[in-house]
Amino acid sequence: MQRPLLFTPFKMRGVVAPNRAVVSPMVQYRAVDGKVNDYHLVHLGKFALGKFGIVFTENCAIEPRGRVTQGDLGLWDDGQIESHRRLTRFLKQEGSLAATQITHSGRKGSTPRSFDKPGELGPEGAGWQRWQVVGPSALSAGPPYSDSPAALETDEIEAIVTKFGAAARRADAAGYDVIEIHGAHGYLLAQFLSPISNKRNDQYGGDRAGRMRFPLAAAKAVRTNWPEHKPMFIRVSAVDGAGGWDVEDTIAYAKELKALGIDVIDTSSGGLTGLSTALPVKRTLGFQVPFAAAVKRGADIPTMAVGLILDGPQAEAILQAGDADLIAIGRQALYDPFWALHAAQELGCDPNFGLWNPEYGWWLDKRKNNLPDAKKR
Repeated sequence: MQRPLLFTPFKMRGVVAPNRAVVSPMVQYRAVDGKVNDYHLVHLGKFALGKFGIVFTENCAIEPRGRVTQGDLGLWDDGQIESHRRLTRFLKQEGSLAATQITHSGRKGSTPRSFDKPGELGPEGAGWQRWQVVGPSALSAGPPYSDSPAALETDEIEAIVTKFGAAARRADAAGYDVIEIHGAHGYLLAQFLSPISNKRNDQYGGDRAGRMRFPLAAAKAVRTNWPEHKPMFIRVSAVDGAGGWDVEDTIAYAKELKALGIDVIDTSSGGLTGLSTALPVKRTLGFQVPFAAAVKRGADIPTMAVGLILDGPQAEAILQAGDADLIAIGRQALYDPFWALHAAQELGCDPNFGLWNPEYGWWLDKRKNNLPDAKKR
């Protein structure tokens, strides 16, 4: 039978993903001083054992005030590099591409963990403290982001651009194969893009070209400091969820990003205000795939689809329709770290557990003949 698209390699510059299944960045709140630790190694390492083609870390802040929470990973200091190297070595040893996402939270920083009780800031006894958040304008993102951000001065914006580039250099030194800028979900770059949050009247505000100036400068700085042979992604909110930024804006933005050398647009939505990281609509299966399809066709650039993609047949249908080039799996990967391997069996391309690590596969292949027919997958 013809091999499913989900399990065909995907070449990006000088790097090849062994398949199209990607673990989406998901914050875990477990870092200390921005460093990778045993928790992150086990958390992300299991996805490499599950044979995802690309495994992303959570977002890594480019400066301490750019964290969402005090427990976020970071790439703002050379002293963090070695902790990341331990992770990238393992991911690549198991056959996955090691990928990281860099970000600045802007006005959506200095927050508690999502699951903390009201009034709590972080883990008990850990000494978490708040810090002054910043944004394009002195406008709050609303509850639970009650702190009023300080509007960034022009020289501060230029310094942040430089810090994006420095974080890219550290990511390369740490051994990552892929880098992504988090420019979605109401974080700093998205705050500049939307006229709802950006009320500036200088070169970084006003019309769409002005509002795109800082995000494009940050993307250029990363591309300049990231090796030519390694691919670069950017996550976008195709619509901001507040009525200020829409799909046509995103297509125009994606064309500019493509011209700068960005390789893949990771297409999400929403998040400009509040906790949500997607458009505030009923979340049906694949509800964000139309955004990936629109950007892919409108800007003629590869896209990654995300959002309630639950199994192999659904993912394969998205790829076969030409709506995206990569499939990002988030919460479903937490539920099933072996999602990619189970998808291969669902699609009929790994009946004998040949894609599994041999340490697992030979056990499972030996067992299958002793299972009832309904359980042999």
